[in-house]
Amino acid sequence: MATRLSLVHNDVAVVGMHGGEVFGAAARLALAEADLLVGSGRHLAYVENTTAERWELHGALKPFLDRIATAADVGRQVCMLASGDPGFFGIVRALSARMGADRLAVHPAPTSVAMALARLGMSWDDVVVVSAHGRPIEDAVAEIQRCGRVAVLTAPATPPETVGALLLASGAGYDVAVCSHLGSEDEQITRTDLTGLAAGSYDGMSVTVLTRSTPNAQPTLRWGRPISAFDHRAGMITKPEVRIVALARLDLPSTGVLWDIGAGSGSIAVEAAALAPGLHVIAIEQNEDDAMRVKANAESLGVTCDVVVGSAPEVLASLPDPDRVFVGGGGIDVLDAALLRLRPSGVVVATYAAMDRAALAHQRLGHLTQIAISNAAALPGSGGLRLVADNPVFLSWGTPT
Repeated sequence: MATRLSLVHNDVAVVGMHGGEVFGAAARLALAEADLLVGSGRHLAYVENTTAERWELHGALKPFLDRIATAADVGRQVCMLASGDPGFFGIVRALSARMGADRLAVHPAPTSVAMALARLGMSWDDVVVVSAHGRPIEDAVAEIQRCGRVAVLTAPATPPETVGALLLASGAGYDVAVCSHLGSEDEQITRTDLTGLAAGSYDGMSVTVLTRSTPNAQPTLRWGRPISAFDHRAGMITKPEVRIVALARLDLPSTGVLWDIGAGSGSIAVEAAALAPGLHVIAIEQNEDDAMRVKANAESLGVTCDVVVGSAPEVLASLPDPDRVFVGGGGIDVLDAALLRLRPSGVVVATYAAMDRAALAHQRLGHLTQIAISNAAALPGSGGLRLVADNPVFLSWGTPT
């Protein structure tokens, strides 16, 4: 049986607006019938209802939500004001968690992202929206770098120029448009590049549209490339057969963060970046010459891979938490440090030459196998073949509980 949604006394109306304009007859009715208006001072100033009590939103959010819920419980006609679509990175999430979605009557305006792309005359069905508001700016920038077209929601603490400075350091190229005060009389659209973005001064509450002008690497299902495909130091490289198993056990996600600790030549990091271009791959290597090799190998394969020069576990403190970790160098203290930082449901793969270390890794990760490879070599003089064994490698993996 179908039900008809209606506004009742214990509902909270949530009305989105741009420049004082609301959208639709239902939104206008909610404003007119409210006896309690809640919102920022800027939004409240737009509303002509002169009889409603007004609460200016400030301070801690949870106590304010409790007050709103109490007012609705006693039958007050509450109308909360917000920018754009309040269900898009807005107040609806918090209100719904506090009161329940069935008690909200949401009347959205166009999102700031939709307005920004409309001003630019661009479609946005393929645009990825990234928020730099209330989250580590490094995580937001890593997400931006994985995408072709991005709309970035910034904040006073992380304005557009901060995003620009971090992206500029990455070496990528972008066409940029900063869209500020959308829907108001002082609306402003600034077109620039990363250099101009980083050097500018913009309103923190803007939408920054970035269109990548240098191509992202395309995904490939090829991995286990031969040793000759990588520059390496005296065989300091994960062998192709071991690399094949390690990458399979890592179960690479399409996005997230991968640490390759003790990267050496970076063969794991580079092939992971090729398999999952949306993954933020970080290669950690204490030898500066080897770190330069990782960069060169990434460039030769056309992939993006951040290289951090330093010794684990100390250098790990400055890195974003990983979803996947490959430990190709270091002792059990490095593995333990990685496990402390691993995100929920993350996967760790570690390789060791020594059985005692492998056994300790097995205790932590739950799985252990030995990979023993023998390669064919010609017998002198006879034309026959023999098998030459490489040193075995112990590989441990798992999702710690």
